Amino acid sequence: MGRVAGWPPRWLTPVPSAAVRKSRGGDVGEFIDGFCHVTKDSIGGRVGELIVLRPWQKLLLRHLFAERPDGRLRHRQALIGMARKNAKSTLSAGIALQRLLMGAPGSEIYSCAGDREQARIVFGTARRMVEMEPELGAHLKCYQNAIEHLSAGSVYKVLSAEAYTKEGLNPTLVLFDEVHIQPNRELWDVMQLAAGARPEPLMVGITTAGARYDSTGRDSLCYGLYDYGKRIISGEYSDPSFFMAWWEPYDDKAATTDPKALHQANPGYGDIVSAEDFESTVLRTPEPEYRTKRMNQWVTDLQAWLPEGVWDACSDAAVGIADGDEVCLGFDGSYNGDSTALVVVVCGGKPHVDVVECWEKPAEGQPDWTVPIGDVEDAIRSACRRWQVKEIVCDPYRWARSYQILADEGLPIVEFPQSPSRMTPATQRFYEAVCNGGLTHSGDVRLARHISNAVLKVDSRGQRIVKESVRSDRKIDLAVAAVMAFDRASVVEPTYDLLQSVW
Repeated sequence: MGRVAGWPPRWLTPVPSAAVRKSRGGDVGEFIDGFCHVTKDSIGGRVGELIVLRPWQKLLLRHLFAERPDGRLRHRQALIGMARKNAKSTLSAGIALQRLLMGAPGSEIYSCAGDREQARIVFGTARRMVEMEPELGAHLKCYQNAIEHLSAGSVYKVLSAEAYTKEGLNPTLVLFDEVHIQPNRELWDVMQLAAGARPEPLMVGITTAGARYDSTGRDSLCYGLYDYGKRIISGEYSDPSFFMAWWEPYDDKAATTDPKALHQANPGYGDIVSAEDFESTVLRTPEPEYRTKRMNQWVTDLQAWLPEGVWDACSDAAVGIADGDEVCLGFDGSYNGDSTALVVVVCGGKPHVDVVECWEKPAEGQPDWTVPIGDVEDAIRSACRRWQVKEIVCDPYRWARSYQILADEGLPIVEFPQSPSRMTPATQRFYEAVCNGGLTHSGDVRLARHISNAVLKVDSRGQRIVKESVRSDRKIDLAVAAVMAFDRASVVEPTYDLLQSVW
């Protein structure tokens, strides 16, 4: 998006420049500048003045309303994240009114939120804009919970989280305010399904960060969308219909008083939102809440395994692993719930870590999915043909039959039970190597995700990585496989016995 009038989003899903140029966002911006008034005094403008969109807002609109080559909207879902007081509600209200007046006849536009009062914030701002501008009032009729464009048969309504009452709607545009307060994803899913008959529906969530988990212990709706957007940005997923722009500090550990970090999380810093306000509120706000609301960061009380940034610092895709190199394979398997991971680590010298393969259960839509055991066994055989595999290090749990078959074929299977006595020292060795730059890795995004999912369990026997107990579906299997393979690659003997047990 370019560095204009502030920092660009830290996370921005790719949108082709041609699609940005061919965008309806310019029309939306011109409408807001020409017909929408400031409804509350702020340092960004006085009540009654016409809104003056900032360059970053105009560019955001051009990305959000980018068009496909056939002229239809590129995106069907969007998540826009920025800290509080950056005019999110004002921008949402302007978007709603522009689409109500300029959209297709018969449009249905909805403001949604976790509760009716929250949903009414954007709607109330839009209704006040209509009341303040005669040109809008001449075409739109305001009611308590609706605004109608009578000549076009279009309507803008406010809804709350009672999703079971929303069946039968046919939305063209849905604006979700503060997605992080949604108690679950039911309303989002209902509105998404309801829009299925529209040729170019758009759901836009504009929010700050919030709780990572919902009441069931799963990813909250907002965090799930955020994580999905990051996977698109990393190249792990391809989904041009999903758009995300998320402002947060580029340094996850930035101090709460760092003006640069505050500006990165607040595109309106020192303009729409007062810098002096940050200096005041940081003194009386608990740090987790301040990071969430004013720095737009996801905060968890769980103890992360690796310090922020150290894993990325070890990335060196240029190193690679040549055919014929001596290596250890780390294998961590499941049947149908967790993922199944196969990792390779070079023996001798400075170890290099890479992913051979990872089989993960799809997030949705395949409840009967199971790990393709034959494919897993073939991948191990293929790796043994490619490299000089000194050991295939694996936990015997659940995969004993496959291990025995491969061992009978002459492959160097070595059992590595994931007991505290084995995993505690192995975890510590891996940790020290990462923090001291004692290894390199290929930068595989799946391994990075599993590494970031791992947390420490601390007890009388030391520290070892485990899965977050409230999030059983956040995979760490690649991390576990890497720890096991690295541990054996560091101490592997030149000879071995097949199917031996390492204790």
